[in-house]
Amino acid sequence: MLRHVATAPDLRDSLKHETEYVAASDDKPREACGIFGAYTPGHEAARAAFFGIFALQHRGQESAGIASSNGSSLGVTAEVGLVSQVFEEQDLQDLRGHLAIAHTRYSTTGSNRRQNAQPLLAYGPRGAIALGHNGNVINALPLREYCREQYNSVFTGTSDSEVIAELFAKTPGDNWFEVSDRVMPMLSGAYSLIMMTKHELIAVRDPLGVRPLCLGRLDGGWVFASETAALDNLGAEFERELEPGEVIVVNREGIETWVWPKASVAHKMCIFEQIYFARPDSILDGSLAYENRMRMGEIAYNEEPIEADLVIGIPDSSTPHAVGYAAAANIPYAEGLVKNRYVGRTFIQPDQYMREIGVRTKFNTMKQVISGKRIVVVDDTIVRSTTIRHVVKMLRDAGAKEVHVRVAAPPIKSTCHFGVDMATLDQLIAANYTVDEICEIIGADSLKYLSLQGLEQAVSAGRNEYCRGCFTGKYPIDVQLEMDKLRMDRLAAEPAGVA
Repeated sequence: MLRHVATAPDLRDSLKHETEYVAASDDKPREACGIFGAYTPGHEAARAAFFGIFALQHRGQESAGIASSNGSSLGVTAEVGLVSQVFEEQDLQDLRGHLAIAHTRYSTTGSNRRQNAQPLLAYGPRGAIALGHNGNVINALPLREYCREQYNSVFTGTSDSEVIAELFAKTPGDNWFEVSDRVMPMLSGAYSLIMMTKHELIAVRDPLGVRPLCLGRLDGGWVFASETAALDNLGAEFERELEPGEVIVVNREGIETWVWPKASVAHKMCIFEQIYFARPDSILDGSLAYENRMRMGEIAYNEEPIEADLVIGIPDSSTPHAVGYAAAANIPYAEGLVKNRYVGRTFIQPDQYMREIGVRTKFNTMKQVISGKRIVVVDDTIVRSTTIRHVVKMLRDAGAKEVHVRVAAPPIKSTCHFGVDMATLDQLIAANYTVDEICEIIGADSLKYLSLQGLEQAVSAGRNEYCRGCFTGKYPIDVQLEMDKLRMDRLAAEPAGVA
């Protein structure tokens, strides 16, 4: 493990002149993607798909796309941008048919460019398929070479998703269950998939169940989504979550399901889905994410009680954790920080003045609420510490008498390999400094993290459930120490003949 040996005052001094601008939203782990699929006979599925990924926009803001079919032709519209930027009314009118899949992306393998926007098209003996992928396949490079040698595949993008699409399109099999039985042993990592041909809809969840995927009913048909909140947004009835290793095929003959015989008995869903990624109104592993997050805050207080006058959260993602903490502590909860909810992703570069303002572009303090009080500020995670350092300073500037930071998750000490972009190992502050040193760096009066046992208690996790790799460095499958999400971009840029 990396570790700096400077004293805590030196650490704070070295960081206070930081010039790299990191927006508040950039100091959090980032999800990979949101996926959605609809088979709705008698209805235009693309419109449902649009509102489905609109509800999943939090899972990825780099590109968006929809593929649809009316039974005779398969069309795709995908582009860089937010869902509302990519699609206009005319686009949805052009995407006709009762069958559609949709995708909103944040890149974890492959850069953010048009060729990597999904759904992706691939062609094989069963015709054209379109695919959307949430997760990260860690052996994509050798599989890319396998596809080139075995199937003469030509790749136009640089994502692992394109490799998966090629494998499912070209691998022999009499049906999608046979194809999946042959492809699944080849893929190492995380993949929830939504695929379609001109006539059928296919949903796949990897054998570890790392990324979520659920099934619902809508207008006499079927829909799939990364989260149940997308089903609620459409008025669909939640049926169930897919099992690890499950494949579901929907067509005019009905719905069929099959589970890969070697799938994990206990799922290894990413525990960060419970902490941060999923919308609080989504159901994960049978329970509401909001209630689980409240329990995280409650247990965080029970593990490290403290006297204070007020509890606040860092909006919006930390609000349920802070509400749970305040209830357990019997300390009033208030919105001491107000979030500018219209601050979006921008390509405008900040000047030095805006770098110094930093988090103030996203948050503002209510001095009348904070001044003279002992404040407990609850955060769901600390990655680099950029946001929490600025928040602590803002609270002190607003007159807080004391500022105590409580994190409703354990320290992040390792990187993710299964579809989450949460900084490199040298950028993870908990991988490099002790809790006391981090407390000095962020300028708080005290800092406490939720224990791993407390987190497991909050989500009712059994011993073999959930991937906890970012906290423990132990993963469900063997991984290399650190991965480069642009590795295939670099490979594609190399001159011909260079290994």
